[in-house]
Amino acid sequence: MPETWSSAECAAAWGIKPATWLGYVSRGQAPAPLAGPGPRRWDPEAVQSFPRPGVGRSRAGATPAATELLDRMRAVAAELEKLQVAQRALLVEGAAAGLETSAMATALGISRQTAYSWLKR
Repeated sequence: MPETWSSAECAAAWGIKPATWLGYVSRGQAPAPLAGPGPRRWDPEAVQSFPRPGVGRSRAGATPAATELLDRMRAVAAELEKLQVAQRALLVEGAAAGLETSAMATALGISRQTAYSWLKR
């Protein structure tokens, strides 16, 4: 008789709690249990080869194209951070020059609430 796993063993293999495992199964995000009477059991090979969903999934299978895309995303995030620093500096400069916060927020493309919070720092 081939080896089968319980839901607890499947969860342990994925590094999650058994309740999380059963949630994945119910949503089709994990292999279906094997057919048959009695408690639900799973094929270990099917569990190990199934692409794991969720935040904790491994990136071991990421393709070079996916890695390149993530690198481009990081570069954009770094540029956005630089632009936000520039926005803050302009906001402080505008406030020192007596400009209205609402007008500066509109010019910078940020909300008034964001402008006010940045000026409080």
